[in-house]
Amino acid sequence: MNDEEEIKELYRKYWQYMIGKDADGLRSLMSEDYYLRHMTGVKQSVSEFIRGLLDGTFNYYSAEHDVIDVRIDGDKAVMTGKSRVVAAVYGGGKNKWRLQGDFTLRKENGNWKLTSSKASTY
Repeated sequence: MNDEEEIKELYRKYWQYMIGKDADGLRSLMSEDYYLRHMTGVKQSVSEFIRGLLDGTFNYYSAEHDVIDVRIDGDKAVMTGKSRVVAAVYGGGKNKWRLQGDFTLRKENGNWKLTSSKASTY
């Protein structure tokens, strides 16, 4: 599997772990300094985000991927994923969202790790 395929698979696993509320799986994909910027502008660390996932603030039920675009430059990469996601967040009802994730990644010890993500809609 080449780097581009590895990164695309990492994106698929990211959603699989979010849906399954698999904290260890998510941590395995993320760098120590990873952060997420929500659509609301809120910035969260790995621990803050995973706490919200486990306490029910963020609930993801399914994700169908429309686009996974990867651009690699040495040991750094950017990825844009566009997925139709069924979720209930911040106490709201279950809805279908067209979510775009803009990710940065870097290769650490031979493995690609997510270093940041920014959520928006498309």
